[in-house]
Amino acid sequence: MGVRVLAHPRTPEGPAMSLNLADLTEAVVDAIPDRTALSCGDESRTYAEFDARANRVAHYLAAVGVTAGDHVGLHMRNSLEFLEVMLGCLKIRAVPVNINFRYVGAELVHLYTDADLVALVLDDEFADVAAQAVPHTSRLRHIVVVGSAETAALEQAAAGAGATVVRYAEAAESASAERDFGERSGDDRYILYTGGTTGMPKGVMWRHEDFYLAALAGGNPYGEPHRSPADLAAAAAANEHPMSYLVTAPLMHGAAMYSVLMGLFTGAKQVLMRSFEPVEALRLIERHRIAIVMVVGDAISRPLADAVAARGNEFDLSSLLVIGSGGALWSASVRAQLTELLPNVYLRNSFGSSEAGATGTLDVGSDGRARISPSPTLRVVDTDLAEVEPGSETIGYLARIGHVPLGYYNDPEKSAATFPERDGVRMCLLGDLATVEPDGSIVVLGRGSACINTGGEKVYAEEVEEAVKSHPAVLDAVVAGLPDLLLGERVSVAVQFRPGVEAPSATELADHCRTLIAGYKIPKTIVPVPEVMRSPAGKADYRWAKATLENATVDA
Repeated sequence: MGVRVLAHPRTPEGPAMSLNLADLTEAVVDAIPDRTALSCGDESRTYAEFDARANRVAHYLAAVGVTAGDHVGLHMRNSLEFLEVMLGCLKIRAVPVNINFRYVGAELVHLYTDADLVALVLDDEFADVAAQAVPHTSRLRHIVVVGSAETAALEQAAAGAGATVVRYAEAAESASAERDFGERSGDDRYILYTGGTTGMPKGVMWRHEDFYLAALAGGNPYGEPHRSPADLAAAAAANEHPMSYLVTAPLMHGAAMYSVLMGLFTGAKQVLMRSFEPVEALRLIERHRIAIVMVVGDAISRPLADAVAARGNEFDLSSLLVIGSGGALWSASVRAQLTELLPNVYLRNSFGSSEAGATGTLDVGSDGRARISPSPTLRVVDTDLAEVEPGSETIGYLARIGHVPLGYYNDPEKSAATFPERDGVRMCLLGDLATVEPDGSIVVLGRGSACINTGGEKVYAEEVEEAVKSHPAVLDAVVAGLPDLLLGERVSVAVQFRPGVEAPSATELADHCRTLIAGYKIPKTIVPVPEVMRSPAGKADYRWAKATLENATVDA
């Protein structure tokens, strides 16, 4: 079902190209067509095979009426199909929209409708929950199902909403594999929905060019950005022995997508885990000679470290050079455990967000404080958006300037609050509180939304979580503030203990924290839970934490 659209305007040197994600990817593909790009399970794709399959998806979507600027939902676990659909959308200037696959019906209603989806591609395991949201959509007309499981409920819901349902294999295989698409622009849109851990998710709208430079370091994490597709492709071709990546986190999360796109742009081989399982990760490291493992904070790193401790000697992990975390910070205890187990592996803590892209590397000093080196794209501002003076000890808000998003989709009020302007400079307020040291280093204190005011003292949830998780019996913890008649708020924590280990009493855990943090920061309410709930990306779910703690009365 091929459809031909206008080709790029041609010059003697070739087609016009821009800092558009599809143009950039195609340039790399043409430079290294036979190199392995992706692997997931027992399947793999060379760069040329990946590109051809994305062309088929693009042609199918165009044939059913998806046009430039239309939004296409990707409701899927990690798979080769996920990335084929994403690239296929970009090729026809449509906008891929990430869907959190843990959402239930009511949450999907919000996301499907807020994103104005015209098409949806989903794994068959999510067909029934998607069927609850489809009747509430007004623009959705095309649903593509990956897999062969029964989808009667979805088909019925789609028929009532005026949408068609087809299988991915049928749709993709029937379309043209030719690359004959129209001219694209660096102004094309890319939308990344936030995790929604402190409220309903919001769609961050990026221009391709801004996203490439802010989130993907211009295709060069080690130096100056590549300013054209030709330069990017030449660098990928020159990188004859690229390091291989293992992507453990869900692609629907920004940190994982940043990692995958960066890997594609540098010509690397990337191995996707459909769902994270720590021992399987060790097998994949050995099988594919993985050099870099991408994780998201403690939620993935702690089980991975435990697997290395318990079974690491069963696998050849000698290829492993880097473990990089994005989207959530490591606790000191997990970092220490990984360092002891893998002393020759470099641990990199990347700092960034859906709204700000990748903003730097976070290092934790001997004083336990997290710091980012000075950067021309980062500043700390006060409530008037004026830059905080270094060494002033003023607590301000971390902000990114330069290449920042256009705003939130369908939310002008929150856009104005998060992406303000002062003296002609647009900025993105990251939501993190910070101070600036005399040398310009930025000390990150924690999320303002997770800041607890107890008796007039400010307590940052991450700092308390760090102290709690340093206890050897603790597997995970999330801190939140609860209403308190005397203090205003009291510091409270939901704790998941390690299986098979004797759990400390609330008093013992509080006494442990007392050796690390000031008395007013010690949790007054400590609630054991079977499992700490986090987003698929590993981010703390503070809504769940507050609800759980409010229903408990176990005090230290």
